[in-house]
Amino acid sequence: MYPEQLVAPMKEDLIKVGFKQLVTPSEVDASIPDSKGTVLVVVNSVCGCAAGNMRPGVKLSLSNDKVPANLTTVFAGVDGEAVAQARKYFLPYPPSSPSIALFKDGELVHFLERHHIEGGTAQMIADNLAEAYNEFC
Repeated sequence: MYPEQLVAPMKEDLIKVGFKQLVTPSEVDASIPDSKGTVLVVVNSVCGCAAGNMRPGVKLSLSNDKVPANLTTVFAGVDGEAVAQARKYFLPYPPSSPSIALFKDGELVHFLERHHIEGGTAQMIADNLAEAYNEFC
């Protein structure tokens, strides 16, 4: 577990642009399986690729004409039970931090694993997400 004072700015980076922080398994369950419309779930992380690529890319993707109706995030290494519960909905993908999942009507329709994120620029991540938003939102 990481100290709260270390991760607070990283959490705030997404919260300030409209993401809802999910910190319990019940909050995850209330947000994903029976959802109507689209839900973006970002598995936030302290790693450098989250700061350098993922969070900026996710924020940039929100300038697209179509965006998910619901924006949510869990934090790996901090909100362990919520992350574990969210990862159950990401199957068959293995645990990955950071990662980004898009659901439509409770079904996983798009997923970016860490290896998609750490090698790409923020713009590449934003473009990838925008294509998914255009198809599913």
